[in-house]
Amino acid sequence: MGNRLSKIATRTGDDGTTGLGDGRRIGKDDARIAAIGDVDELNSTLGVLLAEPLPDDVRTALVTIQHDLFDLGGELCIPGHTVLDDTHLARLDRWLADYNATLPPLKEFILPAGSRAASLAHVCRTVCRRAERSIVALGRGDTLNDAPRRYVNRLSDLLFVLARVLNRADGGADVLWERGRVR
Repeated sequence: MGNRLSKIATRTGDDGTTGLGDGRRIGKDDARIAAIGDVDELNSTLGVLLAEPLPDDVRTALVTIQHDLFDLGGELCIPGHTVLDDTHLARLDRWLADYNATLPPLKEFILPAGSRAASLAHVCRTVCRRAERSIVALGRGDTLNDAPRRYVNRLSDLLFVLARVLNRADGGADVLWERGRVR
């Protein structure tokens, strides 16, 4: 790959702008940069989850998702560029169906709790929902491929299911919400 990132501090952003992949400079408070930042934060929280002991199949899926999210950031960074497509969504759908099939049906809402890994998966899920909101907001003012929005929507569902899977992998169960519990 060469040495393309040898200079990290360029100082070009000191004026409150940043460069897009197409060479244009936009404000760091632009909706596009907010979406890119939220996707980056999601990828970073997945990295924290990956620092935990995880079942091998879950680890493999999450690493693949990290690569997809890096591609998604690149897609957002170059207006008009398309990277994610239906094959990425189909893979998420397959994992979602496969993992969900291993779980008992939900009879009540669950709390974002349980094992450390499951709790981190819930944090990833909520960051994913924020990234989704940012991508939706960007799409209201700019033309976007719809795959990024669909991808993060589906990913948040998968992260919910993986949190349940990780609780079971750790020998635990879902932490159920108790309606009207005396606090």
